[in-house]
Amino acid sequence: MLLKDQVAIITGGAKGMGEATAKMFAAEGAKVVIADLDKIGADALVEAITAKGGTARTYNKVDVTNKEDLQQTVDSTIKDFGQIDILVNCAGGTFGGGNGNSDNLNMDDWEKTMQLNLNGTLNPILAVLPQMKKCNFGRIINFSSMGAFDAYTVVLHYHAAKGAVESLTHNLAFELAPKGINVNVISPGPIMTPFWEELLPTGDERTQFFDQLSAKEVPMQRMGTADDIAGVCLFLSSKLSNFVTGQKIYVGGGMGNILSHNSTFLMTSENNMVNK
Repeated sequence: MLLKDQVAIITGGAKGMGEATAKMFAAEGAKVVIADLDKIGADALVEAITAKGGTARTYNKVDVTNKEDLQQTVDSTIKDFGQIDILVNCAGGTFGGGNGNSDNLNMDDWEKTMQLNLNGTLNPILAVLPQMKKCNFGRIINFSSMGAFDAYTVVLHYHAAKGAVESLTHNLAFELAPKGINVNVISPGPIMTPFWEELLPTGDERTQFFDQLSAKEVPMQRMGTADDIAGVCLFLSSKLSNFVTGQKIYVGGGMGNILSHNSTFLMTSENNMVNK
């Protein structure tokens, strides 16, 4: 039980990567608090975790851009459990559909994307830090994007916000390291989550897109799953990572560190000198 007696708040925890992380944390002994705008989904997840013998709560509908929502969840968590050991900032997203390059960027979408991804990461951190500082212990996990510094497509507002989250992570890690609070950031590759439903509906077209994307760009040649992300969250939240802070971890089947064989000329069938 890697997280026995630990208390974790997970923003955006009602679905996708947050949901998988909440389930994994609960299975490892953590008391999990779901903070999500989707209160119905959060309630359903709490019921599912409880039915399997875990401990989970959700207190209110949480908009991570609203400090009062977050403070209510933090206060209720401390009242029920007396501590907050872990914060996982899964809440995020973008606005404007496929727009976001220099020709079609809408500044209203820019502002909303920055508010959700950057402010929506900082606000929960500021809400939990007083408790973590009091205990001289904490684990904070933020989320970036591959495109923040290694652009595979152009989404200026989203990638700029995630780049700022990386800067925020490194600065907080530096500030908080002497206080026993570790701060790290995960940079996911292509992960199969409900995020994609806003871009491509479930069906043959999306399946074909996933197959082609992973074969071309992912060294492991498969799409990632929410559990792939949850496993790294578990590592960064447990004693296994006691000496790890200020780090960015790519979780993309090798993306961000190495190239896919199908994305480099030397390793593909196009190179007749190698593949005679």
